[in-house]
Amino acid sequence: MTPSDPTTVPLPADLLAAEEQMLQACLAAIGSGDGRRWSASLRFENLRLLPVAIRLARGLIAKGQQVVMVWPDAGAAALARRDADDLKESIQDFNQLKRSSGSEPDERLLLAINPTPADYEDFEALCASHAGPVLMLNGRLEDAAIGIGSVARERRKGFVALWRQAYWLQPLEGGALLRCFPDDWRLYRQDPDGYRQLEVLPERPDPDTTAALLAGEDPDSLGQQLSGVDRFLDGLRN
Repeated sequence: MTPSDPTTVPLPADLLAAEEQMLQACLAAIGSGDGRRWSASLRFENLRLLPVAIRLARGLIAKGQQVVMVWPDAGAAALARRDADDLKESIQDFNQLKRSSGSEPDERLLLAINPTPADYEDFEALCASHAGPVLMLNGRLEDAAIGIGSVARERRKGFVALWRQAYWLQPLEGGALLRCFPDDWRLYRQDPDGYRQLEVLPERPDPDTTAALLAGEDPDSLGQQLSGVDRFLDGLRN
């Protein structure tokens, strides 16, 4: 594969650097006019999401965005109000936001924190009724339990297909994956002296392609194709 942009972009050195990079990517995405549904993800194990969400909300507000932070459940929203007294008037749960919706269109930036497949229908309805942009932080809209059935296909063609990735940072075994709008996806390999940019890709690579590239293999080889078929058949059986 030939990188679409050979420029080397270093990985952020720590969580706060990643958050700043994420903030700038989200601002660029929201201001681009390329859509109103954006997603940002920090895929770290055991990440405490509440302080990250609060810092992101404060950063967006400091850059002139009118933000309402919304959580799927009342308990998470209450914890956010406890930890961010300066934001408490702008923090709601899904039910509160639904009840408070008035006749005038709401043009604020809706910052939705960690919606899961269990929240799918409520979140879809909230987004449909919201006039402003929506930024989803560490959300997951697809349910592995649904698999590759008709419900999953309809969701992918509908609501799920509306979302674009403003930011993605994911540690991998032996590497890392980064997308920072408006750049392409960048795959890094972990070498003894640190992380080295390995590939620039126009789309997010699937797990088989990622594993092949990190192993120095051709992702289009017959073996990789057969591996992908095996994964597909396993999904049909489950």
